[in-house]
Amino acid sequence: MERQSPVACVGETMAALLPDRPGPLEHVEAFRHSVGGAEANVARGLVALGVPAAWVGRVGADGFGRRIVAELTASGVDTSGVVTDPRRPTGLYFKEAGPGGSVLHYYRDGSAGSALSPDLLDVPVLRDAPLVHLSGITPALSQGAHELVAALLARRVPGRLTSFDLNYRPALWPPGADAGATLRPLLDAADIVLLGADEAETVLGTGDPAKLRALLPGPDVIVVKDDKHRATAVARTATATETALRVEVVEPVGAGDAFAAGFLAGTLRGLDLRGRLRLGHLAAAGALVVPGDHGPPPPPDRIAALLAASPDEWAATTITRGTA
Repeated sequence: MERQSPVACVGETMAALLPDRPGPLEHVEAFRHSVGGAEANVARGLVALGVPAAWVGRVGADGFGRRIVAELTASGVDTSGVVTDPRRPTGLYFKEAGPGGSVLHYYRDGSAGSALSPDLLDVPVLRDAPLVHLSGITPALSQGAHELVAALLARRVPGRLTSFDLNYRPALWPPGADAGATLRPLLDAADIVLLGADEAETVLGTGDPAKLRALLPGPDVIVVKDDKHRATAVARTATATETALRVEVVEPVGAGDAFAAGFLAGTLRGLDLRGRLRLGHLAAAGALVVPGDHGPPPPPDRIAALLAASPDEWAATTITRGTA
């Protein structure tokens, strides 16, 4: 059987230091290593769902960079497209956990990831990828990173899909910058667009699925997640909405990337819009019931049963840490 080429997820991955207990950073005695980055999270989520995936990006020639590559490789992600920068360090962030949720503190200025550029266009794993996944984080990192994303979206390859998750991060944009002017043409150039209604309202002026469909005529499908814990997929000739499963949430960070991985996996498997949305919700549920950014999706037999479940059966399902 011919091996399937991996999905290519392109962007910055950082080292993450997670506290051993809640509270202000100055009171934390120890941190544990982890890996953070939207595109790497999606790659890991795809692999967990049985879809080969690669992360393409840059790390520093340091212990954090080596650890990122080793951890992603160990999780089954193809890292053949990772470039090691001999001069710039690997980006880093600390998580601060408190009663109101987590706060992330980034140290990424001048990082290896900020030097992403069109030089990566010739990475072999990008050549045969059935899908290239990007996010709005990358074009905010630097001019070179913006040019890389634009070039990947402009490079039309027969049979290849491109996906773009808005992933708006206000802190990455200079004061007064018009993020919408930069991100709108990139979103419109993708085949699949994923965004939250709240961030779409901020960046594009509306979070309404129908208005976003009119504003972005280019994509084949636009997926909008709203604050009612539901997602709507608007294709050219069809629309579907699916409410998320009830979940006993442990940590929300990483759920959006897991949803993206599930929706993209469903797309590559040829599921209909509702099936793609359900697989996205199932993958997100796996991330929500663990304390880190990555959680395994439910077992394949349970996924199959829930994809085929009636609306009442779906609505009656609750995912907990022990059942995901």
